This record gives sequence, structure tokens and C-alpha cells, in this order.
Amino acid sequence: MFCPECGNTEEPLINGVCKNCFLKTYQMIKIPENIDVIICKHCNAKLFQGQWIDEEIPEEEIIYRAIEDAIKIDELTENPIIDLEILQMRGTIAECEVIVNGNVLNTDINEIYNVNVKLNHNVCPNCSKKESGYYEAVIQLRADNREIKQEELNKIEGVVQHTINKQAKKDKLAYIPQILTPKEGFDYYIGSYKTAKKIINNLKNEIGGESKESPRLISEDKSTGKGLYRIWISFRLPEYEIGDFVKFEDKILEITHISGHNIHCENLQDRKDFNIQWKNSTKVKLLEKNTKVKQSIVTDKSPSMIQILDPDDYTTVDLEMNDKFNNINIGQEVDTIKLEGQVYLL
Repeated sequence: MFCPECGNTEEPLINGVCKNCFLKTYQMIKIPENIDVIICKHCNAKLFQGQWIDEEIPEEEIIYRAIEDAIKIDELTENPIIDLEILQMRGTIAECEVIVNGNVLNTDINEIYNVNVKLNHNVCPNCSKKESGYYEAVIQLRADNREIKQEELNKIEGVVQHTINKQAKKDKLAYIPQILTPKEGFDYYIGSYKTAKKIINNLKNEIGGESKESPRLISEDKSTGKGLYRIWISFRLPEYEIGDFVKFEDKILEITHISGHNIHCENLQDRKDFNIQWKNSTKVKLLEKNTKVKQSIVTDKSPSMIQILDPDDYTTVDLEMNDKFNNINIGQEVDTIKLEGQVYLL
């Protein structure tokens, strides 16, 4: 047998020609000269097989990945090493060079290919929603029978922003298109219902509170016939605050701290700490706000009793002695509160 290209009769034929003639036209890889890529102009997501993927990556990386996805390595190529380089950007077209080193039939080969990658800019569905002010949920922040205090609002805003920043790494709809401030509170419009739920859970863990969801039908998906809903989430802080006086079951309590799991109190009857779980918060009755605290005078003191003046009518009131009163002296001004007709020393 001889090679019809060069007449060589000493080497076996490959695809009808000798090895040298075969390698003259052989290509280690197959790659098109022109590659088109559709990317979102806002987030750089790439449209691939009908789906938007690879968000928030640099254009340079998009170009490299497009070339890598387009390369098909021939089965005869062994130990291929492929280097990619962007030579220049000409508008939305990247002029690139692909350098391939490999071994074919025990022969080291080097090949260079020139490839143009065109970036076609579009807008992905998520960014389109964000641009239009789309939202799936509204969180309505309220406080029962009072205004939300500035320190409470500061905590709320911190939780909301921290959650949005964290969720945005995995949820493209984790954004706030608008915040409304009706006189009764604050309304946060949230792009994603999933993120809104996360905000509510984090608020409960941080400051407590109660929530309730109310879905509202806004339209119908014509293709499926299913209703499309937005969710209104009411998040309410209780009427009582730190320093207020409440009644739970038969206990008279002063609130000392409010956390995500408990309402922490001091029992004014035995001066012991007492916690109320949030699931029982609706059973808590507000007796007085901390603004009702009045000053009184200690008129007498013994190992078993301390005597003060009623802050309203100045009659003497005998109270059982407690270790917390040991450092109080006769004639000293003290804070008191009258609850259900009983005066308590604070």
C-alpha cells in the first residue's frame, strides 16, 4: 500500500493516507469561527438552552466559558493543553485566540485558532421584574395601640437590610422596590416572597412579634389557569415594651427584656425572674406603661418590712422586705408603681 498524496510506501495508512499527510490536515479540536452569546445587560446572566445561568460573572469569564463550551476535542488527541486569550474587544465582539498543544499518533502538535465571540445584550426575566418594580410580598410593620419607637425601627431596618444582602447572593428577587410610611407603621415591598419569609423569621428571632399572612389574588396565569397571588404579611409588635407592667395569669410583672423567644420579666410579687414564651404573648395584659412610675419616700425599714408613702394619697404602705431593698435607706426617694390598687417598690 502507498500514500496517494506523497507516494510513501513505508508507513501504514490512516484514513487512506500516510501519517505525515494525515497530520497536515488534522485538527485536534473543532471550534466555530464565530460564537454568539446572549447575556443580561444588568447581571451578566447567560441564556443557555433556554435558561438564564451563571449570574454576576465578569464579561471576560463569560467569553472564556463560551469558547470552552464550544470546543470539541478529537478522540485521537492525547494530553491536550488549551490556552485562551482575548486579543481585543471590538464593540461587543471579542477577538480571541485559542492555542492547543497535544499529542497525536505519538507526535507533538501545536495549533492556533482565531475565534470571534459576540455578546448580544438582553434583559433576563429577573432583572426585567426588578426594573418594573415587581414584588411578591408586602411586610406591614405595626405596633398595637402605639407608634413604633425609633430604637425598634433601627433594629428592624438592620435585620431587613442584613437579610436582603444575604439573600441577594442566591435570590435575584431579594430587593425592596419601595417602602411606604402610612401613619400606622411601615410597609416594605419585597421582590421575593421567599426573602420576605426569611425577613419575618429573622425579625421574630431578634425582637419577637407576631405575624399573619393574607394572600391576595392579583391575576390568573392564562396558560395554566392558576391564580397568581401576592402575599401581605402583617408583623405586629405588642402594645407593651421594656419597662412596662403587665399581668400574665395571676402574676404582676415588669418587663425587663424582649427577645425573639421570650418576654423576660421580674415578678413584682416575689421579685423572681419570670419568662413568657411568645406563643403565650396574647395572654399578656398591659397594666401600665413605664411612664406611670412615680417617686415616693421610704419612711421606715426593718429586717422584715420596708415602709413607703403611697404616691397618690401619701398614706403609709408596708411592703415585705426583700434582698433587693437592702441598700435602700430611710428618707430615700424611690420609684414606685401602683397596679390594681397595690403599690410596688421598684
